[in-house]
This record gives sequence, C-alpha cells and structure tokens, in this order.
Amino acid sequence: MSEEHEHHLPREPEKIVGIDAEYLSGRRFPYQEDISLIEDVDLLAATPGKDINWLEDITLLEEEGAPAVFDRYSNSFIKIYFPIPEGREDEVARKVLIKHLQSGNSYGIALKEIHTKFPQPELGPWVEDTRRVGTDWKPPVLEGWEPPAH
Repeated sequence: MSEEHEHHLPREPEKIVGIDAEYLSGRRFPYQEDISLIEDVDLLAATPGKDINWLEDITLLEEEGAPAVFDRYSNSFIKIYFPIPEGREDEVARKVLIKHLQSGNSYGIALKEIHTKFPQPELGPWVEDTRRVGTDWKPPVLEGWEPPAH
C-alpha cells in the first residue's frame, strides 16, 4: 500500500487495558509518593469486622512496571512511587490501600453518592462514624427521554 493511502485508513481507537486510580481521578495522591503518610495506618483497627483474611488477600502487585496495590472497589490499581523497604512489601501495599479507602479517594466510593440504592456508610467499614449515603436514591433521568407508553 502506498504511503498516500495509509493516511485515509480509520485509526484504531485507544484501548485501556489496566486502569489506575490516577486515571480515574485525574491526579496522584500524596500517600502514593511519601511513605511517612501511611506509617500511622493501623491495619488491624481498619480491617472490616476484624476479618484478617480480607487483609491477607491484599498484596503488593505490579502495574505497568510500578509497584501497586489493587483497589477492588473501583477495579483499579494504586501505584506506589516511593521506595518500599525490603520485607515490608505487603504491609506497605495494605497501608496504601487503607489510606486510599479511608480518604474517600477510591472511585467506587466517589460513585456511592449518586448510585447507592440502599443506606450504607459512605466510607465503608474503614472509617467509624462516616455519614450514610443511599437514603434517598432516585433513578437517574435522561433529559429528553420519555418512557414508552405501555
């Protein structure tokens, strides 16, 4: 095919395979870059219902060559940009995730305000005395759309 014809071919749309927390929020969070901001996280106190099995499932992973922890509430990775001390990999991953959830920065938590149909704690079981959301859910209305007459 000549070079002249290549410019007229439709381009393939960009495909996002792995989504990270920065992509969803449009920014990095300080605790991704500074280990001192997660050192005070009490993992046992933050574990929902003292479910140690939940905590043990959280391990340090790698996403696009960077250390990362997976946030299953928003189906995204939280990349870690500071050096992780040897032997503390999973502990650091768990503390970064807990800090992310307690800060309300998980995209899944951000969506609760609009989409939660049943009353529940906004920041989940990771924060005591968090406000309740989902107490007055209304279905979204698409402007200009009317339901069909039956």
